[in-house]
Amino acid sequence: MLKKSDELKNTIVEQLRKTPIIQIACEKLNISRMSFYRWKNEDNEFAKKVDEALLDGQLLVNDLAESQLISAVKDRNMSAIMSWLKHHHPAYRTRVQIEGTINTIQEMSDEQKELVRKALTLAKLNLEDYESRE
Repeated sequence: MLKKSDELKNTIVEQLRKTPIIQIACEKLNISRMSFYRWKNEDNEFAKKVDEALLDGQLLVNDLAESQLISAVKDRNMSAIMSWLKHHHPAYRTRVQIEGTINTIQEMSDEQKELVRKALTLAKLNLEDYESRE
């Protein structure tokens, strides 16, 4: 037989799958947030189920939002069209251009040079420009 707290834990996990907001789930089930977080800290299995439920709920909301965005695109809503293109078409992505020079007083070590290369790669900058200045 399940204890009342175990039943509440299962119910809150299911609620989080539908609405991935802890405050709202607690309010709907008349559970204090303090109790929720105490259970989460004390019960690793519950914490794992909560994390999975939150992820499932977030994916559900993402699907709903994308569905609404697509509907708005079909309705020729220009803001929706631009939002979709910015996030799904490379030609419309926001670009940042960074310019500058690196002045070093002392020669960089090979390890430092490699870190700079990695940073430039992560920033998707042209490595040839950097290497031609070395």
